[in-house]
Amino acid sequence: MDRQRELVHPRDEIIQTMERIYRHRMTTTSGGNLSIRDGNGDIWITPARIDKGSLTRRDVVRIAPDETVDGLHRPSSEFPFHRAVYAKRPDIRAIVHAHPVALVAFSICRSLPDTRLFHQAWSVCGEAGFAPYALPGSQKLANHIAEAFASGLNCAILENHGVVVGGESLSEAYQRFESLEFAARTIIKARLLGTVRYLTDEQLALAEQRKIDLQSLCHTPANSHEKELRRQLCEFVRRGCRQRLLISTEGSFSVRLDNESFLITPSQRDRSTLDIEDLVLVRGEACESHKHPSRATLAHRAIYLRHPDVEAIIFAHPVNATAFSVTDAALDARTIPESYLFLKDVSRVPHGMHYLASGAIADHVSMQVPAVLLENDGCLVVGISILDTFDRLEVLETTAEAIINSRSIGTITPMPDEVIKELRLAFLGG
Repeated sequence: MDRQRELVHPRDEIIQTMERIYRHRMTTTSGGNLSIRDGNGDIWITPARIDKGSLTRRDVVRIAPDETVDGLHRPSSEFPFHRAVYAKRPDIRAIVHAHPVALVAFSICRSLPDTRLFHQAWSVCGEAGFAPYALPGSQKLANHIAEAFASGLNCAILENHGVVVGGESLSEAYQRFESLEFAARTIIKARLLGTVRYLTDEQLALAEQRKIDLQSLCHTPANSHEKELRRQLCEFVRRGCRQRLLISTEGSFSVRLDNESFLITPSQRDRSTLDIEDLVLVRGEACESHKHPSRATLAHRAIYLRHPDVEAIIFAHPVNATAFSVTDAALDARTIPESYLFLKDVSRVPHGMHYLASGAIADHVSMQVPAVLLENDGCLVVGISILDTFDRLEVLETTAEAIINSRSIGTITPMPDEVIKELRLAFLGG
């Protein structure tokens, strides 16, 4: 567990996580509940019938092992299943229960989202289970959910209800919850485009086996240029998380520092809480000591070496663009002028190309081809600055969403060749 999170009081961690869930509209004012079981066996849980959008730390309820209740309110009516899961799984220390729209859609169809959609969902969530319907708050429902977790699963879809996710910490439980909800939303979008492609055991293993082996870099004081780039990069990573263009457990963002070095997001860290000191400086074959750069670092380095005009790179998983990446549907940027000017013709890269140590991914992207879909792994965007690259990512995602939405309206009409020629002459020099 992250040492910083270990020092956060359960009340504060619950409030921070619920704020995040509610802000992203993954639960309602009255729906959902969170809990943490601490080292003393106390269970800290959200209260019953209190506005989830305005919880304070004083609202969180503590239930002692003897079930003595300490708090201003009654504990959540769903406390029985929290207690039952903790009893069955001593390794689980935190639980998230909520009603995000995509997972509720699966729950009312008695279906499960397949997390083999992309490697991070499978790695973080594993296989999801199913708990048959029972009255909310009842012991019968608690038994159904506990049975799913007793089988070794960490995520359970509740029939006609929502989802329950557990973890060794609330941070881990939230990341599983977010990844499962992301997979569900992507599958729903992708099914509007065509047949959804899932990863094989071999493909999942390839992603899991990625390793970065860099030497330790001697410390050198950061100059004002590096400090400014660290500030900007953190600002846009957090913005990307707020806008749900990035998810907390996956994706990488880097910026060129000079011809030999760049700054990049770290591996296995919550993207929404990154600060300037968390970013990793990579120079040649080395990186800052005691830090772990993104597992996509070699791909970033290959692109910077091959393309001197590229100043920033994003690997990301916005839902609509990722929906295209898990199907064979083409993402045609010739829809509106801005889309074409920012993205040009969006191509597709075979799965796993960006994992290769050879740096072959650099052959597929450039400032002439600034946005590509990575099969079953989101998208890759490059630009001439952090802002420019982030802007292209936004345009890519809004274009993808517009194309998907247009399918329910009528036939998509891309701009004709003569319009494209006019755009190229006016804005791209031919």
